[in-house]
Amino acid sequence: MTLRSIAANTPGRRANWKALGLSAEDMEKPKIAVVNSSSELAICYAHLDGIAKIVKEEIRKAGGVPFEVRTAAPSDFITGAAKSGSYILAGRDIIANDIEVQVEAALLDGMICLTSCDKTPPGHLMAAARLNLPTILVIGGYQQAGEIDGEPVDVEDVWSGAVGERFGAKPKFPVADMAENAIVGPGVCAGMATANTMHCVVEALGMALPGHAPVRGNSPKMQDNARAAARRIVEMVQEDLRPRQILTPGAFRNAIATVLGVSGSINAIKHLQATAIEGELDLDIFALWEEMSDVPVLSAVRPTGAIRIEEFEDSGGARAILKRLEDRIDTSVMTVTGKTLAENLAGYEIPGPDVIKPVSDPVGVGPAIAILKGSFADSAVVRLGIRDGSRPEEFTGPARVFETGAECMNAIAEGQVVAGDVVVCRNQGLKGGPAMGGGASAVLFALDAAGLAKTTAFVTDGQLSGLCLKGLTVAEVSPEAATGGPIGKIRDGDEITISVQNRSIDMAVSAAELATRNGPGYVMPATGYLGTFRKAVQPLSTGGVLLPLED
Repeated sequence: MTLRSIAANTPGRRANWKALGLSAEDMEKPKIAVVNSSSELAICYAHLDGIAKIVKEEIRKAGGVPFEVRTAAPSDFITGAAKSGSYILAGRDIIANDIEVQVEAALLDGMICLTSCDKTPPGHLMAAARLNLPTILVIGGYQQAGEIDGEPVDVEDVWSGAVGERFGAKPKFPVADMAENAIVGPGVCAGMATANTMHCVVEALGMALPGHAPVRGNSPKMQDNARAAARRIVEMVQEDLRPRQILTPGAFRNAIATVLGVSGSINAIKHLQATAIEGELDLDIFALWEEMSDVPVLSAVRPTGAIRIEEFEDSGGARAILKRLEDRIDTSVMTVTGKTLAENLAGYEIPGPDVIKPVSDPVGVGPAIAILKGSFADSAVVRLGIRDGSRPEEFTGPARVFETGAECMNAIAEGQVVAGDVVVCRNQGLKGGPAMGGGASAVLFALDAAGLAKTTAFVTDGQLSGLCLKGLTVAEVSPEAATGGPIGKIRDGDEITISVQNRSIDMAVSAAELATRNGPGYVMPATGYLGTFRKAVQPLSTGGVLLPLED
């Protein structure tokens, strides 16, 4: 096999690389992109420069030549500060494009992606599926949580405590004290929020080595994992093992089963759909979700339950979930090891049976996440967690409609939202937000702090943080308000009915009446890149990709 990087070696290219220190021998070796989606802005990425150095050293030892490239590195708590958080999801697609305009443009032979905060794993997966270049992901790990008086404190406590104080809820410790102690090491948020959910997804898809997700950030184990992945990417280039051989329909079913088994973040749905679209797969992830809805909850990691992410890792993590689900998933799929999932799982014994339960004795019945449809939405997502009756699953009530998250928060603070209401917070979709900005997660925490989470329902066309699991919350309603969806035409007092059992969300407004009403259009302004995003983004049924798609 002729390496494409060699075929592209013009005299000018060789001159540039010789000036960088490459020898004549190096010119003939596999050229590997070390995709370091990193930034000094956020603790999520603080260790990745050191990991990149380890990876590059190991690639050289394995007979390859590494080139480190950078991408955008969104982080919710930092880059969510402007435009009501619109830059967060919008950053996902920049990552995929950053990779294309460096790795593909330079005709490199393979890439190893250092994947960390929420939007970097899908950005890396989307680029891998698009370019179909030998690719492996290194799981970036989670941050060590702190303690106050011997009790664990993490960033979820800080966030929920800060919102809660405004609405009269007393945090377990003063918010200022928690902020000083919540994070004591690099990596993503502790708990089964979006980042750790997506790390598990990466392994379930077969795009990371077995046993790598989740992992303590910058730990000796993580560093060893990075070395192993660096050695393996050189072999993958030599074997010509490509993502589209791995990212098959069976692999996506395995990823869905894993998200359901860990009661993970709803954001995985759109990220998996976007990856499938990038890989030119004719897959409807929303339909597959219902197909896999019998998968029970096997581990109750925060925010679903009290188990901490460290316990989940020590009990086998994603690998143990896949082992528990062995009889329900497709183990014939290929993985980055060059072996099938069945071969990877053969002989593996789960070290923590009390943390990751068997299918025959689960933590809770499935599904932990369900897709709803009806006269109110073509699709909408509800996260249920452990279905023990502590949160409503059936609800009928009058709509209380708000155009912005801030308007909704103020109404909650002023006591204008009452038990029995269906709180509708709109203009937070892919185009309306844009990029699903708008602060829906803060609204949910406000309802909880005000004591309304279990006596109201919350409906939005926005997205939710993976830390959100409170009350009956229906998110990512599509079509969204800005594109003329029913959520944009609902009015105060219109009755909305939600039924998890029926997988439905309906409104007591006739189609004829709805046709006479106007939607809000674009309430939030969008300029610069966000304006470009608004024009280019495809519907949620595609995962919100920016690719031009045929009708």
